[in-house]
Amino acid sequence: MNSPISVSTLNVQIKSLLETTFIQIYVEGEISNLTYHNSGHIYFSIKDESSTISCVMFKGNTKYLKFQLENGLKIVITGSLTVYAPRGNYQILCNKIEPSGKGALAFAFEQLKTKLEAKGYFDSVHKKVLPKYPKKIALVTSPTGAAIEDMKKVASHRWPLTKFILVPTLVQGEGASFDIVNSIKFADKLDCDIMIVGRGGGSIEDLWAFNEEIVANAIYEAKTPIISAVGHEIDYMISDFVADVRASTPSNAIEIALPDINEHRIYLDSLENEYNNRFKNILFNKQQELSNMKKLFEQNSIETKFNFIQTEINLLKSSFKTDLSQKILSSQNELNLFKSSIKNSFSAFLLKSQNQIDLLKSNYELNHPDKKDKNGFVQISKENKIISLEDLKVGDEVELQTPRYIASCTLNRLTKQ
Repeated sequence: MNSPISVSTLNVQIKSLLETTFIQIYVEGEISNLTYHNSGHIYFSIKDESSTISCVMFKGNTKYLKFQLENGLKIVITGSLTVYAPRGNYQILCNKIEPSGKGALAFAFEQLKTKLEAKGYFDSVHKKVLPKYPKKIALVTSPTGAAIEDMKKVASHRWPLTKFILVPTLVQGEGASFDIVNSIKFADKLDCDIMIVGRGGGSIEDLWAFNEEIVANAIYEAKTPIISAVGHEIDYMISDFVADVRASTPSNAIEIALPDINEHRIYLDSLENEYNNRFKNILFNKQQELSNMKKLFEQNSIETKFNFIQTEINLLKSSFKTDLSQKILSSQNELNLFKSSIKNSFSAFLLKSQNQIDLLKSNYELNHPDKKDKNGFVQISKENKIISLEDLKVGDEVELQTPRYIASCTLNRLTKQ
């Protein structure tokens, strides 16, 4: 009669048989009894219509899991069969888990997108407005990629007045998501007007760092307006939905962030033309008024009235030549004085009108944009409004402008001469 074996021996024999027979298995089922253990291991069961089997994925393999396991989720497991001898339990040791019917990355993307959308990360109420004329922009990207060169090229042609600060960042591979988060937090402290976070094109695996939840949190919590510029136009990342503005490419991000200098040149030319035309109209209207006044004086000619009086005097002379000679002479003198006074008053009026026209012309010439660029002469503006020096106070922040430069300063002394 054969001697009996111990329970431990039987379990060890079963363990050896199962583990050497089921070295590589590929099984599909629905998750149940899911537990994320504090140790980092994941315990769960998979089942079909009539059977259930226990599964475990140890911490070393969970770091390759791109999506979140959920009860009821149908998955495909790649692994091996193992036996826990002290209890005689067998289970699947999971090396790889994929969602059934779709790729892990695509499923992980939809999972995180749904989660963040429910938290309000995509709501327009949280979107910050980009400044129209940014003075400083932080670029969170790789210092060696093609994206940074493309952005520099577009910026130099579009608006060369803006300062750029490159924050060198790892944008793909292991640890990229943590480096992106640290770079965003660092750039957020640089007092920049805009932050551009992104990289050039690549595979979904290359771009995946921008689909991580920690990156989405960093973008959402940043105080600086952020443009997400990852990959090409067809690539959509989680960062695109969380950021304040999404750009189709890094170059497009620069086009969104910066104004077009050529459009502003055209606008300034139109302003100059409008200024010239309005001033010409003012001068023309003043000249028309002066011409009309001259015609009015001609229609009510003083000379005509003088001639009429002169005729009456001549009649009086002939009628009362002897008796009224003195009166006539006196009247003649008064008439001469009156004529002289009227002529002097009219001449003074014409001279005053001419001086006003000359003054307008002089002011136009002095304020013409082509003549503003003189050594030592600048235009003072405060809060985008032209202001005179006498209206300033100590501590005011002003801008000193010439047609080519703008200097921002704070007034620390004001002395009256």
